[in-house]
Amino acid sequence: MPWQKEFVELDKQLHDRSTFDCNEIELNDFLKTKALRHMKAGISRTMVLPAISSQTNNKFPVCSFYSITVSTIKRGNLPDTLAKKLPQYPIPVFLIGQLAVDKEFHGRGLGRITLIKSLEHFWQINSHMKAYAVLVDCLNESAQTFYAKYGFENLCIHNGKQRMFLPMATLGELFK
Repeated sequence: MPWQKEFVELDKQLHDRSTFDCNEIELNDFLKTKALRHMKAGISRTMVLPAISSQTNNKFPVCSFYSITVSTIKRGNLPDTLAKKLPQYPIPVFLIGQLAVDKEFHGRGLGRITLIKSLEHFWQINSHMKAYAVLVDCLNESAQTFYAKYGFENLCIHNGKQRMFLPMATLGELFK
């Protein structure tokens, strides 16, 4: 089943979240039970890439998704070479809260596409509201390897997960 060309904001009237399965319980649960609540509360925004064809319920299956939000980090968590140029107060950052691809699409490059689209999204937001970097908290070593492949660097352990970062200056080099 092919996917559409554009990511759109999650809409419970249009998108079938119940069939999504990326083989990670935490990510499946987020999309199925938390994403819409977080959006309604103003905590995050979840973007989905729907399939081209709808199901019998007239909803489109979700092929992949990402969830974005804002956060801060302490200057001391950054490498000394970067930290010395920054103020002492919390540093604004963007956070990829969740990013997943349905298992039907694993191995087809959709993870890379989803990550690039999330980074493009952040780059657009950055023109209106500045942030220092993009962060991601990796669910496991496989996720760490994935993000490292695209230039993310280890930052610290946060809530038991490896936190990685990519400076906005690097995104600027990619998207200018």
